[in-house]
Formats: sequence, C-alpha cells, structure tokens
Amino acid sequence: MSLVVIGINHKTATVDLREKVAFSPDRIHDAMKSLASRSRTGEAVIVSTCNRTELYSCNVKPEEVIEWLEEYHDLDHEALMPCIYAYEDQIAVKHLMRVASGLDSLVLGEPQILGQVKQAFVKAKEAGTTAVTIDRLFQNTFSVAKKVRTETDIGAAAVSVAFAAVSMAKHIFSSLKTTKVLLIGAGETIELVAKHLKDQEVNSIVVANRTVERAQAMCEEFNATAITLQDIPEHLPHADIVISSTASPLPILGKGMVEKALKQRRHQPMLLVDIAVPRDIEAEVGELDDAFLYTVDDLHSIIEQNMASRKEAAEQAEIIAEEQAVLFMEWVRSLESVDSIREYRSQSLAIKDELVERALNKIQQGGNGEQVILELANKLTNRLIHAPTQALTSASRQGDLNTLGQLRVALGLDKH
Repeated sequence: MSLVVIGINHKTATVDLREKVAFSPDRIHDAMKSLASRSRTGEAVIVSTCNRTELYSCNVKPEEVIEWLEEYHDLDHEALMPCIYAYEDQIAVKHLMRVASGLDSLVLGEPQILGQVKQAFVKAKEAGTTAVTIDRLFQNTFSVAKKVRTETDIGAAAVSVAFAAVSMAKHIFSSLKTTKVLLIGAGETIELVAKHLKDQEVNSIVVANRTVERAQAMCEEFNATAITLQDIPEHLPHADIVISSTASPLPILGKGMVEKALKQRRHQPMLLVDIAVPRDIEAEVGELDDAFLYTVDDLHSIIEQNMASRKEAAEQAEIIAEEQAVLFMEWVRSLESVDSIREYRSQSLAIKDELVERALNKIQQGGNGEQVILELANKLTNRLIHAPTQALTSASRQGDLNTLGQLRVALGLDKH
C-alpha cells in the first residue's frame, strides 16, 4: 500500500501556472474518476484552490500521477516539473495534515483551507473515488486539524487586516451581537470584514459606497443595508463601530462630521478603524474624547505580534501532525498484515482441503485408513513447512542473520 500526493502551490508556482493546473468545479468530478482509474484501488481526491492544486491517490506511482496531470491539462513537462512536489506514504500523510491544519497556507493558520479540503473529500465520495485507505486518511486528517485548533493557539490571533479590525472591535465591545456597524467601501477587504462580522453574529450592518450597486451586491450576501457616501452623515450617529477602506484620495470622515455624530449619540463611545491608504478618516478625529480611532499601522503592529504567536503555536501543531502521521502509517501497515494473514490462511486451508479430499478418495477406494491418515499428516506437514524451510535456507546461505532471527521468532523456534 503506497499513498501519494502530487501538487503545486503558492510557494512553488506562479499564478499563471496555478491557473493552468487548477480544476474547475464542473470538471473535477470527471477528473477524479479519470485519475482514480490509474490507481489499483480506484482512489483519488483532488484539492484545487486559488493557492494550490494537489492530487491524492494510493497504489499508484508518483510519475504516473504526474503523467496523468500533464495529459489532462496538456501541460509542458519541462515547465511543470520544477514546480511540482511529490510525497509518498508517511510524508504524504503528514503533508495533508499540515495543509488541513493551515500550516502550509499563505496565511499561517488560516481556517478556510480545512473547509476546502473537506469539500474536496465530499466531491470524491460523490464521484465514488474513495475506499478504505483514502476514507480513513481524510477522516483522520479532519480530526488532526480539529486537535490543532483546540490544543494550540494557531487560529486565535488575527493575522489579516480585516480579521484584526474585527478582533479589535470584539476586544473593546466584548460581544458584537448588539452593536451597529457602518462599513465604508465595498472592496475585497470590507467584504472580508463583513464576513468576520457575520461570524460574530452582528445583525446590524450598513455598507456605504460611492456606487450603491456594488454595495447592494455585497449586502445581499450579508443581509446588510446599502447606502451612498452622501448618506453617511445620516447613519453615522447610529454607528457603534465604523470600519473604512476605500480608494478615495481624500478623507471621507472629517473631525466635524464625527463630532456632530457624537453629540447626537450623547457622547456614547464610537470605535473607528481606518484601514485605507491614504486615510479615509482625518487624524484629528482621534482627538475627540469619545472617538477611538485606529489606523492600518496600529493593526499591522497587532498582526506582527499575533504572527509571532501563531509561529509559536505552529511548532506545537507540527508535533501533532508528525505524531498522527506515524499512527496512521501504523494502521496502514496493520492493514497489510491483515491481508497477508488472510492470504496465508487461505493458502493453508486450500492445501488442507486438497490433501483431505485425496485421503478420503483413497479410503473410499478401500485403502488402509491408518496408512492414509499417516500419509495425509506427512504430506500436510511437508507442504506447510516448505515455504518457511526455503526462507530459512536462503537466509542462512546469504548470512542474513537478522532475517534468520526474525524467521526463528515467527516460527516459534525462539521466544524473542
């Protein structure tokens, strides 16, 4: 039994090559079936994200998987090979466990990859390209990823600007469920902020953007309200938290607008997080008594501290992945021993059945029962000890004392 993973990722290949090697959702079902046909046990899982494409299979050679990948995507061998990594058995198992735990991600410890690996496994199940080994490998991997999350702080600290902004808000307000949030901008960063806010069960989100259509598209996903930038003065007094990230060359929120809003709020505190460059919120806003203004530089400082914390947690996670990979391979080897025992037993029973049938025929033909039984016993003994005798003789002739010793223990000639 051999496990294989072939892949490329953000560390080994450019985005151009990653795009060529990626599998679209509508083709991945057939792709896994095609790859599984190369495996002697018909097993294959394809993990394909923007940052990596990895092919998992077993009972197939790495070069066969690479050849299949080149044929499937019509890839140039010379261009692909410097970017490919190939792992087998325990190293392959540990690699998958590291990937699912976020240890191999562009952002160390990010949780999204676990969901993507789970989704890939579900698709493989639907395609019928999993069996005992791959099933057990991925189920164990999900358990390892959960163990890493619960026993280390790998995902506890924010390492993205969007996550850091929401984490800061959570730290200040404790619970965000009842807070009212105003998001300014509708780009990728604000979209990530909105996602993190929904994860915190925030129910009141208003999104202000220069073009309301872009804001509306995002609001549909997060059940938020879309407004234009001109509507901000009307909504600002109701906001407990303001997070802004636009491409505006000039500030969107001035000291006067915020001061007026605070008066309407009867000086209830307002958290403002400016993650735009250049700034969306005038620096003078930070001078107001009830306004707590943080900039992208403040967040980067937090992120750097948190990244150091994650790296420390990653060391613990690596140990967990290594230990669990060893345990999984022990299980794989036990499977192989079960197959060997079953095969050996079947072979011995076949010899017994053959010789018993011959003996019964002789007795039915009038042969001496005692003589037939003795002949059966001798022939059965000789047939059963033939292979072990040959193995002992071969090890002795070659001077292979280690094998000879193992055979003696296996045959019960030595106790240990």
